[in-house]
Amino acid sequence: MTDSVRSAEFWVILGPDHAGKSSVLSAVARNTGWPTVSYDDQFLAAEFAMIGHLRDDFLSEALHGVGERYSADFVLSILQAAVLFLRDEAVRHSGTGPVLVDSYYYKILAKCRLSGLVNEVLFRWWRSFPAPRGVILLDTDPGTAWRRAAGDGGVNRFEHYGDRPTRRAFDRFQRDLRRQLLVEVGGVPVTRLDAGLGIDEAARRVEGIVRSDHEHRYQLAVPA
Repeated sequence: MTDSVRSAEFWVILGPDHAGKSSVLSAVARNTGWPTVSYDDQFLAAEFAMIGHLRDDFLSEALHGVGERYSADFVLSILQAAVLFLRDEAVRHSGTGPVLVDSYYYKILAKCRLSGLVNEVLFRWWRSFPAPRGVILLDTDPGTAWRRAAGDGGVNRFEHYGDRPTRRAFDRFQRDLRRQLLVEVGGVPVTRLDAGLGIDEAARRVEGIVRSDHEHRYQLAVPA
């Protein structure tokens, strides 16, 4: 791993599915202009269209064919591309000021484990990637997430247990996902934002947390 990869500095916005991460990231980016790294379409530049295609193919085909048409390792190789994209973009923007990264490898790894897509060698490599300055956890309860999912186009196969997106299968997966996320970010400072915050207030708090840390580090770096 190169020195530039080891020295990358960024913040991770994390949370269960439909916690409002994309909306908060969009609001913060709009208010501050800070670089935002995500594989969601609204944040992907045109030159990274391949990442969006891989994400869609993973959800629409690869997940449904795992164990039959595709091996678990093959399916994980598709997610590997997304993980490396997040890492590489976080590194590329490092040094330009605060950088926000959507979920990083934490959420993909947690979901893989819950879905039975496990390769410990690969997971150990992901865990060797640069740690963020901190994690901001946008919390939400499964009931709220289920209602939001209807407005977001429904529940996808990587958001629930089993083959059918029932409310029970979704709730169980989301509760387990939250617990697994906290396991994966162990050792990294985590700030939890309450589920009841609106998008604008959550964005304001994210901005305040990141800006305070950035200004503090700048003051320490400048000789008195």
